[in-house]
Amino acid sequence: MNLTLEILKAILLGIVQGITEWLPISSTGHMILVDEFIKMQFPAEFVDLFLVVVQFGSILAVVLLYFHKLNPFSRRKSATEKANTFELWSKVLVACVPAGIIGVLFNDTIKELFFNSTVVAITLIVYGIGFILIENQKKVSVTNTLNAITYKEALLIGVFQVLALIPGTSRSGATILGGIMLGLSRTVASEFTFFVAIPVMFGASLLDIVKYSGSFTFAQVLVLLVGMVTAFLVSVVAIRALMKYIRKHDFKIFGYYRIALGVLVLLYFAFIR
Repeated sequence: MNLTLEILKAILLGIVQGITEWLPISSTGHMILVDEFIKMQFPAEFVDLFLVVVQFGSILAVVLLYFHKLNPFSRRKSATEKANTFELWSKVLVACVPAGIIGVLFNDTIKELFFNSTVVAITLIVYGIGFILIENQKKVSVTNTLNAITYKEALLIGVFQVLALIPGTSRSGATILGGIMLGLSRTVASEFTFFVAIPVMFGASLLDIVKYSGSFTFAQVLVLLVGMVTAFLVSVVAIRALMKYIRKHDFKIFGYYRIALGVLVLLYFAFIR
């Protein structure tokens, strides 16, 4: 095994993860597809672990960019602001409940049944159409601040997040789409999606590490670290770019991208592979 080559593959996968985790185009779906072509030379169980744990780097990017907004103990916040931050976290946790329960109970079954190119292609197309249809409705936003999100809305967004357990759906895509349908502005829906990702992705990474039956080698640890650091750096750029973009634009471009990619994937695996 060429360790240098595997590190380069980890960097490439980290870049893909960092970009696609926060854009509503499915990070897991892209990671599965990229791995189809570059094929990391590690046991399949470790590759599956890598594709999940590399997301931890993306989580750290959210923590860095929104540390003040997420920190309920900041000395720069008033008592009211601290209380609002605690309330925001409680809503984030409520939103995590549905996917947390389904993920723990059916994680292995979902991976066995749905982690394949056909499912990824179909979900890319279906949710791409969904984004275009929702944006064409020009629904008026009634929730324009994070504090205005209700516990009911948080729970319903969590239900939408369950859909993202199927690869190709996009966790951010499902929750942003759900948020917009519930009347959240694009900015609020996106930021709440970022925050909900913290416990969800941390839990998924920790669960896979605990369940990993192999013993980590030096090469595996190095590749994991390289992938996570790359995902972290790229995520910082991707999040900033997305938030700047949606101030003036809608999500339809991502819908068109998803449809085009889904069709290409179906054609590739049907006629070329």
